[in-house]
Amino acid sequence: MINYLLTEEQEMIRDLCRQITDEKIRPVAAELDKTEEFPWEIMKVMAKSDLFGLYIDEKYGGMGGGILELSIATEEFSKGCGGIAICYAASALGTLPILILGSEEQKQKYIPDLAAGKHLAAFGITEPAAGSDASAMQTTAVKKGDKYILNGTKHFITNGGEAEIYTVVAMTDKSKGSRGASIFIVEKGTPGFTFGKKEDKLGIRASATNELNFVDCEIPAENLLGKEGQGFIGAMRVFDKSRPGIGAQAVGIAQGALDHAIRYARERKQFGKSISSFQGIQFMLADMATQVEAARALVYASAREVDSGVTKNYGMHSAMSKLYASDVAMKVTTDAVQIFGGYGYMKEYPVEKYMRDAKITQIYEGTNQIQRSIIALGLIKEAAGS
Repeated sequence: MINYLLTEEQEMIRDLCRQITDEKIRPVAAELDKTEEFPWEIMKVMAKSDLFGLYIDEKYGGMGGGILELSIATEEFSKGCGGIAICYAASALGTLPILILGSEEQKQKYIPDLAAGKHLAAFGITEPAAGSDASAMQTTAVKKGDKYILNGTKHFITNGGEAEIYTVVAMTDKSKGSRGASIFIVEKGTPGFTFGKKEDKLGIRASATNELNFVDCEIPAENLLGKEGQGFIGAMRVFDKSRPGIGAQAVGIAQGALDHAIRYARERKQFGKSISSFQGIQFMLADMATQVEAARALVYASAREVDSGVTKNYGMHSAMSKLYASDVAMKVTTDAVQIFGGYGYMKEYPVEKYMRDAKITQIYEGTNQIQRSIIALGLIKEAAGS
């Protein structure tokens, strides 16, 4: 691994997360993948280690770090299990709207418990008819006096049903299209807010992916984040910050699969010698390692750019990091299965799970086709401004 000149504190975070992965995540990853049980005990370990507050300002009970620290943690956890890792990272996704759009009062009310890991968060934007096209959302929020009435359905929501705090995008003025979307804080247990279908997924099966149902759900007007109409822009700002984290998840999954492939190649013997001595296998491993390192470099660089505050136009590079790292994860995990041969296809061996977990990183928080559109538009705007 390249020396990324991490600070002493960042190295300590990496080592702590690596220890949690080795001691707590790896031993249960296969079982939780099978049972789909939410990893609450591991979330408690992360909370006791103050890891939920890595990217949160100290005045709200956080560690004062940024997206790079969050990415380092997510990468390490993903080496053991992408599903368990996303339970952790998705809470940050649900928290970011409050950090970005929230008032000081809202931050003081919600962020300390989220930073301490006492509560998990989730972000509700995707709907049955509104995936990549967020402007097609049907969930509505109608203001009545000092309340908003929410009606609609969100689906494919990571941490759905398990999280206590939900940041939910709803239309306050459908006539304005995407400019009519707003974001609200909705607490679990609010009357009219229930959970529907829990999805049976290909990968990341330890994480909960649920439907959120709102039927005349009344929430206080003070739970509006920012102003009406800021929802779509706010969501895009959230994704610009969060996408390096998905890139980090992809890097961790790819690295985990590569580590297994290297060990297996050294141990597996065919034609009287270790398969690691075959040039064909060596070339595969060399390409896999190079791709993983390139993905990690891009993820860390984009996370640093987000944290630096030097530029507000980091969305294109965030999209690049998510796009490239997730494509690498799919390629590397597929190659790891190939190196294992027939054994790689069997659930008794670990690499088929890495391959299943990798696929979702190309899809959620904006499909890779959407990432390419974001990158292309960014390039065109840069050229127009030069």
